[in-house]
Amino acid sequence: MSKIIIASHGTPGGRAAEEAAVGLAAESGAALFHLFVVPDFWKGMMGDDWLNNAVSQIRFGSYVENQLANEAAEEVRRLHEAAEEKGVTCESDVRVGKPAECLIDACNLDNYDMVVIGAPRPKGLTGYRSRMVLDTLARGLKARLMIVPHP
Repeated sequence: MSKIIIASHGTPGGRAAEEAAVGLAAESGAALFHLFVVPDFWKGMMGDDWLNNAVSQIRFGSYVENQLANEAAEEVRRLHEAAEEKGVTCESDVRVGKPAECLIDACNLDNYDMVVIGAPRPKGLTGYRSRMVLDTLARGLKARLMIVPHP
């Protein structure tokens, strides 16, 4: 393998996938590409149900965007450090959209040998739920897909 892409946004399942992807890259000498997708449901979060003027809505929207950007930057930095510790070259891209569609699009821009994602969170666990539509992914990917079990 020469190129591996990992889609992760730092959840426990995503971190398990990151660990597997970094390990695979270290063993095979592959380069790693990290795709961080901010789900598009955040786009509509303007708080207009409780903010009563345009200026307040714009300020709130900017606040949400800044928080998401800071969170993405922190996750990218964390994965780059983990990869560097194992001697793995890592690049990243942050996108806003539907996770499966963004991953397929990123994979179409380069020839990846392996796509690594975390398994869906088990029912009953709380937290961030960004659904990777596996049916869409399976139909659209041209590379092998590795789904790492939830820890």
